[in-house]
Amino acid sequence: EVQFVESGGGLVQTGESLRLSCATSGFTFDDYHIGWFRQAPGKEREGVACISLSDGLIYYGDSKKGRFTISSDNAKKTVYLQMNSVKTEDSALYYCAGDRFTTCGATMRGEPPNFGMDYWGKGTQVTVSA
Repeated sequence: EVQFVESGGGLVQTGESLRLSCATSGFTFDDYHIGWFRQAPGKEREGVACISLSDGLIYYGDSKKGRFTISSDNAKKTVYLQMNSVKTEDSALYYCAGDRFTTCGATMRGEPPNFGMDYWGKGTQVTVSA
């Protein structure tokens, strides 16, 4: 069974850092690309970052590069999202998702809610206070 499990969310203050983790199982890790997405109340889901695990290519959503960094630990089958200098507008439910048959480029140009990704976690909540 393919599984994506997010963790690391919580309540932080503006300017602090947070690292989210996406633990995966049930598939060949290197065959997939995995992305982070977020959805705030009343807003559409948006792409944050994506990593192609076969070749390490990384894509970021609009305005995410610079403060957010996506990375992977292939031995642990885990993908991370490092969030620095967080802002109140970063408050959202953060999801990780994976797919084997598309690419990160296509995913980040994709449409909500699923951006063409087949497998999704249940999300981890990030709340940034002023």
